[in-house]
Amino acid sequence: LALEAMMHVKLQELKQAGIRYGEKRRGRRMNSRVPIRLEWDASAGNRQRVEAFTRVVNPYGCMVMISESLELDHRLALTNLATGASNAAVIVWKGNQQPEGWEYGIELVAPDMDFWGLEL
Repeated sequence: LALEAMMHVKLQELKQAGIRYGEKRRGRRMNSRVPIRLEWDASAGNRQRVEAFTRVVNPYGCMVMISESLELDHRLALTNLATGASNAAVIVWKGNQQPEGWEYGIELVAPDMDFWGLEL
């Protein structure tokens, strides 16, 4: 009975994790190098700013590589330098560190569907 109860708890944990991490992707992804600027408040209270290029975009966010190490759920401002459009964003995925930096999945908060200026 104890083993069965433990299995049920583990299954519940997996289901809850699946709700957060296993959701289906929204929108079509496209490999695209869009110039962007990311801005955020650092722990010392000063504003950090970095420019980069996206690797992948979809209507709800992008994947980008930067040298700075940021935490999941970190809030930032993302500006599309090609269109001038800015949007609030959140880091939702952090990959392994690579020689050129960290790879991040960034989700836009309530974006306009034409934020990237591309047909997605």
